Amino acid sequence: MKRKILVLGGAHIDRRGRISGETAPGASNPGTWFEEPGGGGFNAARNLARLGFQVTMISPRGGDPFGEMVGEAADFAGIDDRPFVFLDRKTPSYTAIIEKDGNLVIALADMELYRFFVPRRLSIRWVREAFAAHDFILFDANLPEETISAIVAKANSLQKPVAAIAISPAKVVKLKPCIGDIDYLFLNEAEAAALTGGQPEDAGDWPPLLAEIGIRNAVVTRGRRELVAICDGRAVTLQPPIADTVADVTGAGDSLAAGTLAALLSGLPLEEAVRHGTAAASLTVQSRHAVNENLTPDLLNEALALVPAVRILH
Repeated sequence: MKRKILVLGGAHIDRRGRISGETAPGASNPGTWFEEPGGGGFNAARNLARLGFQVTMISPRGGDPFGEMVGEAADFAGIDDRPFVFLDRKTPSYTAIIEKDGNLVIALADMELYRFFVPRRLSIRWVREAFAAHDFILFDANLPEETISAIVAKANSLQKPVAAIAISPAKVVKLKPCIGDIDYLFLNEAEAAALTGGQPEDAGDWPPLLAEIGIRNAVVTRGRRELVAICDGRAVTLQPPIADTVADVTGAGDSLAAGTLAALLSGLPLEEAVRHGTAAASLTVQSRHAVNENLTPDLLNEALALVPAVRILH
């Protein structure tokens, strides 16, 4: 029987401009334009569906063609799509400029619609039923702070494990009021610094900083450097394999979260599950899409062979 995962958060339009040559700040740069459905929660949801889970997605959406595009992508991925549609508003968007090596130059997030996902929407009957019917709750920090706290409280009251994707340094701080009640947190180094107030160079210095603010289980990515994972007082690092070609880094963190959660729900400990997440992320950066269109459990297992074992810190 498929495990059921409920995802609440970002499902919007990603626009990415890729610079063809060397980046020239303050000038016109030749390049190409690409547009597709995205969002932290939605990217993770599609990865999880591709890995064999039954996924339901709840997210605000505008009554425009972009909202329809997101809905079509959800249907194509096999996701049970349950949007709150605001007919008179536009679907949120994320616009990024990418260098030719796949790295981000700058991005603009137009996410005003997400503030309308207020806590009282969690009291709607079908939303309550969705919480009760699923095995695991995943959300992202695109949502309002009070809604995030309400999601975590509802998951805890139902004794459902809950995970969060940080999204950005500006948004991750919305997790602070309920940080100790989140079972798993996925974030990058800049987001971790926004939460803890520190940014150590050494990977081994992250675990005490995270534990100090009540984080129990987390994965902190650090670009091409060793990522850090903590789990109930244990800490490990893992050197991600360097991909031969990087098409686009968009969605890598979301796929890492999805791959890790998929392994956790299969019964693996976090220190092993993070290897699965790293394998999923390595497949994503090799695709021009935010979700690798070829992802399957078998392909993930092949990529896993290239991921080294974790290094135990304590």
